This record gives sequence, structure tokens and C-alpha cells, in this order.
Amino acid sequence: MKITPEQELSLIIDILTHLDVPSEEASIIAEVTLDADLKGFTSHGIGRFPQYIKGLEVGTIKPQTEITVEKESAATALVNGNHGFGHVVTYKSMEMAIQKAKDAGIGMVGIHNSNHFGVAGYYSDMALMEDLIGIVIANTEPAVAPIGGKEPILGTNPLAIGMPSGSHYVSVDMATSASARGKLLEAKRRGETIPPNVALDADGVPTTDPAEALKGSILPFGAHKGYALSFMIEIMAGPLVNASYGKSVTGTANPEVACTKGDLITAIDPSKFVDMDDFKKDVDEFVAEIKTTPNVMIPGDFEVMNVKRHQEEGIPLDETLLNQLREIAANLDVDVADILG
Repeated sequence: MKITPEQELSLIIDILTHLDVPSEEASIIAEVTLDADLKGFTSHGIGRFPQYIKGLEVGTIKPQTEITVEKESAATALVNGNHGFGHVVTYKSMEMAIQKAKDAGIGMVGIHNSNHFGVAGYYSDMALMEDLIGIVIANTEPAVAPIGGKEPILGTNPLAIGMPSGSHYVSVDMATSASARGKLLEAKRRGETIPPNVALDADGVPTTDPAEALKGSILPFGAHKGYALSFMIEIMAGPLVNASYGKSVTGTANPEVACTKGDLITAIDPSKFVDMDDFKKDVDEFVAEIKTTPNVMIPGDFEVMNVKRHQEEGIPLDETLLNQLREIAANLDVDVADILG
């Protein structure tokens, strides 16, 4: 079945507020979750919602998010998320980075003691909507083996960059692994296979079975290049922000243990370097040059098409996820019959 964007927002907010999440914070979580589904990142959308509910149930996610700024300068800050919702911690941290960028030219906020924050591109979008460059990186619990190894040590370690433009949505949001772990979890839930050359089983043998891949490791994208980029992100989103790294990172996929990953949120003000109108004009001219050949896409085009399609056609829910959501609502005595039937 399919639900409308408005129904998804209502469903998430109703359930979260029933679990003592403040309405303002529930709205942020719902907006980030919907953003993922609209853009086509379904592995980080409402499909992840049961994971957040489990985190609330076992206490690894606190319903009320209170961040603590532990260190701060004109351009930087270190934030302790105190195990609140990752969406809210990251949202507030990007707000802080945006203000610092407007004041100092650049704002960088490191985060630890947070939780899974949904889709990284939502937060880089926050910056570009303020005519700033947004950059978001994070590490995750181990899923990727280093080149030549078979034991997962690195995370899928996402990278999102949003670039201001006068007429285009210019954005990249990707894992540094051949697949996001969420896509494997989604394929397992749906009973689907994964593409070849994406993952290895526990014995280091290539597999298209998502269950075996989750027991083994995901390959880095681009072989040694993806591995090297993931390696550097592991450090910048780990030791740099007082978070865990490597095999000590927990809680991004398994909500029953405390989340120890880290995030680094950056906003850059182009106007501190060049005239803002000239910068956006140059970006647009570069895009036009790229698109000289018919059907050539730029980073962000797929998301724009997906948003339009999902706004018109609705957001699909597979049967397993549908039943999970119905069970969550029933256990909480939340009436969702008008949305989920």
C-alpha cells in the first residue's frame, strides 16, 4: 500500500508524542524521516522507524533530547547529544554551524553520544537553504572490511554535501560503502536479494543474500578509493569529536545497545570568499556545461525526480513494514486505522 506524505508525518508524530517525545522534536524527526522517503532513501525513512521505537523502549534513546555544548570557539563546537534522538541533535547542531558560518565564515560542530539521525542530506540541505555549503559526515558501527580483510572494522560512513545554486538542487548524499547497511536491512525485510559485488559473507565469499551479508561485510565503493575515504571519515567522525571508532562503534543498526558513533557537521559561507551572486551564477553555468549533453544528470537530479513522484503517487510500504507499524500503534493504543487500514 501507499501513504501520503501528510499521513507519514501524522503517523510518526502521533506515535512519538504518545511516547513522551515533545511535539516540536517529534516534528523534526518526522520531517527528516519523510525527507528520506521522498528522496528515495527508503532505507533511512519510515523503514527505520521501528528501530527508533525499540531504542525508546530499551532506553538507548531518550524521549526528550537535551544537548550539552562541551567546548566552543567562534567557528567550532563539540556537542554531547546525551543519547537523545539523533535527528534532533543533528538538527540543532547544524543550526549552530549555520550561525557560526554566517558570523565567522565557517562553522564546524562535532557530535558524540547521539543516535542514528536518518538521512545525512537533510542537514546539508539546511545549510544550502541559507545560501551556505553544507557538509555532513558520520561513522557507523562496523559493516565494511578493509581492503584485503574480511572482518568488518569500518562503518558505512556517509558523506553529504549540499551546494547553493541559483536554479538547481545540487546535492550528494552517499555511503562510502557499496551499499548503505539500511539497504541490506530493507532487502532482508522484503525477502529480496542484493546486487552482486556489494557484500561478502562471514567467510569472505561474495553473496547476494542480505542476511549473509549482514553477518559478513559490505564492500567499500570504488575499491581502495572508497576504503581510503571511509578510513578518513572514521577518524574525523570518531576521535576528532570524542566518539568511538572502528570495532568500538555500536548502536547505529542495533538499537538495544548504546550508540557510540560520532558526526561532524559543517557549514561554509561562500560570501566570505567571493560575491554570493557570482558564486551561484558560476555553479549554474557549470551545471549548464555538464548538461550540454542530453540526459546527463547532476548530483541531486534523482532526488528531485523522486520527490515529485512520491508527492504525486505516495510512499510505498511493504507488507512486513506495514505490519510492524500496525503492531507498534496497537501496542501503544494509537489509532492509525485511517492511515494504515
